[in-house]
Amino acid sequence: MNAIPPLEAQDRPARLTVGVVGAGRVGPALAASLQLAGHRPVAVSGVSDASVRRAAALLPDVPLVTPAEVLARADLVLLTVPDDALADLVRGLAETGAVRPGQLLVHTSGRYGTAVLDPATRAGALPLALHPAMTFTGTSVDVQRLAGCSFGVTAPDELRMAAEALVIEMGGEPEWIAESARPLYHAALAIGANHLVTLVAQSMELLRTAGVEAPDRMLGPLLGAALDNALRSGDAALTGPVARGDAGTVAAHVAELRRHAPGSVAGYLAMARTTADRALAHGLLKPELAEDLLGVLAGPAPDRATDGAGPTDGPDHRPGPDDDPDNGPESGPHPDDSGPAGGDR
Repeated sequence: MNAIPPLEAQDRPARLTVGVVGAGRVGPALAASLQLAGHRPVAVSGVSDASVRRAAALLPDVPLVTPAEVLARADLVLLTVPDDALADLVRGLAETGAVRPGQLLVHTSGRYGTAVLDPATRAGALPLALHPAMTFTGTSVDVQRLAGCSFGVTAPDELRMAAEALVIEMGGEPEWIAESARPLYHAALAIGANHLVTLVAQSMELLRTAGVEAPDRMLGPLLGAALDNALRSGDAALTGPVARGDAGTVAAHVAELRRHAPGSVAGYLAMARTTADRALAHGLLKPELAEDLLGVLAGPAPDRATDGAGPTDGPDHRPGPDDDPDNGPESGPHPDDSGPAGGDR
């Protein structure tokens, strides 16, 4: 990771008043980070009890007001609502005249670039897309985690320096993402971070079923080493029965999962097939061993009538229009973080 030099005084953004629309887990943390850099949070909006508590904890004494009032008070506005609520929120703010010319309007969605802000841009706003590649808890820990965190940055060329400067002031590292590449960028992060949580949680459940009293303690060193090796070496870090071509071991895994956790079979088979494909492509899995292994992995999917799996749990399911991974590693909207006029992110 390349260290980014500190900003010279002439490169720093002017001290700005900051507002937050959507006091979910992301917005208050970013505003608190900007406050540490010398900017001044002046207003926040939220629609749930949880968002009110978060705002009070991370931005004490900052008044809770309507979204329109946030825009009226702030030079820089953070729009930190769920992805699916963002376009309607921007359109509504623009149509009601809440957007002021020259106002910095920043959204934190990984999925979108600046085009989603076009209605506000036409009203004179300065559009920025600053997506922190980080998972958020909604607590002060998030502010500390922003140190060294990469941000996916998209902005018009004339605002690029301002966007990067704001990221650096929050302790992050800007990574330029083209407008057209935002959905792919976000999907990549979702695969790596969101799916990781699912895999780890499932692994802990299976270990408990196997009698392990402290699955977190068992998995911690293993997963830490695996993650480190994967980040350093990519596919060369693959180990285990699939990469070795141990078809008998994989068949035993599938049989045990069908017996004890049938709902996990589809995911195991899908990941094992993907692992086998990558191991073959990188010369780790010997072709003469791959045939038997792939035969095991091509076995029948679990019977949905008896395994408790839902209608989209089968290994041959392909994403449909309702399967778009709208939420990146910053995590999706919490059940308490949604409401009218756009929920809190």
